[in-house]
Amino acid sequence: MVKRVDVVVIGLGGLGSSVLWHLSQAGVRVLGIDQFDPPHDMGSSHGETRITRLAVGEGEAFLPLVARSHQLWREIECLTGVSLFTQCGALLIDSKSDSWTKHGAANFFDKTVSYAQQSGIPFQLMEKAEVSIKFPCFNLERTDRAYFEPGAGFLRPEVAIEAQLELARLNGAEVMTGTKVKEILPISGDRVKIIFESGSVEAGQVVVAAGAWVKDFLPERFRTPFSICRQVLHWLPIERGAYNLGNTPVYMWGFGGHMEDFVYGFPSLDGRCVKMASESFVPIEHPDLIDRTVSRKEQIDFFEEKVGDRFLHLKRNGIESKVCLYTVTPDANFIVGHLPGYKNIYIASACSGHGFKHSAGLGEAIAVDILGLDIKVSLEAFRFF
Repeated sequence: MVKRVDVVVIGLGGLGSSVLWHLSQAGVRVLGIDQFDPPHDMGSSHGETRITRLAVGEGEAFLPLVARSHQLWREIECLTGVSLFTQCGALLIDSKSDSWTKHGAANFFDKTVSYAQQSGIPFQLMEKAEVSIKFPCFNLERTDRAYFEPGAGFLRPEVAIEAQLELARLNGAEVMTGTKVKEILPISGDRVKIIFESGSVEAGQVVVAAGAWVKDFLPERFRTPFSICRQVLHWLPIERGAYNLGNTPVYMWGFGGHMEDFVYGFPSLDGRCVKMASESFVPIEHPDLIDRTVSRKEQIDFFEEKVGDRFLHLKRNGIESKVCLYTVTPDANFIVGHLPGYKNIYIASACSGHGFKHSAGLGEAIAVDILGLDIKVSLEAFRFF
């Protein structure tokens, strides 16, 4: 006898786990499927920490999403008793006043300031001397600009995914892990069959939140906007007492005219090292082909080209590194909505390297959209198809 559910969610990372939880809250019979065992380190939602901030310079359409997400992170904390969101502030540093382009947004620094002003988000503009006193690990030039947002901080992605999956299970959602979906097959006007290695299930709707594997489920004509890009995360040893959580914010530093002229990082969680990274937008053919090793040369190049003398109290030896993935669109926008001609197949993808901070609110909005209810946070800016 064929198993039937209302909705299947393929991919249970940051976004998929959120969609699953919100659908389960609505009493929907929902099944989540993941080819790995989330939370895992094979996709885009791992690495201990993710930056979150309210004045997101990527675009005005993102502001309601991240604001709603901040509310939801606190709600999840209350429901589960786990810590997801640490409010330690965010420091944005701009070494090239008119050239910082980030995630599809030109003049990223100025837009961040503008959105904070328009939305009443508390912030402070700081000069070199002020930064040096308050945050002595940052070595600014005299002409650098700095923006500090006290309400920002970081999320713990693995903890967030695990919490949302557990809440979904408590609501009756089913979860299948270690299960790779082979095909989505429309079988009638109102149902689809999801075929995996050991069987199949029928559903009224399927949500593809498969991250870097999204193109495996798309017709050829819809694959072009999605690029899969390898990213490297580094944990750099620090001198004793530096980058302490409590007096160090999360940070983003733009220092040139290219998207890769950028470094970001976090306070130390263990007193031993700090996580720092840049971004790369070189596409790879398929996520299964990614090189998950990180060479010593990559580590040295990162230290010399991105870190340099911008940061103090770091050690260049003993760096540890991991690989993750971005799924990127040309304008760094999200892509959500039903595929044309496939009213039962809903795409929830392309977080473009800045999605985790929005994932709670975005997952809620997608669930509401699928159920045909009134959406509190508009998705219209992210309709592609």
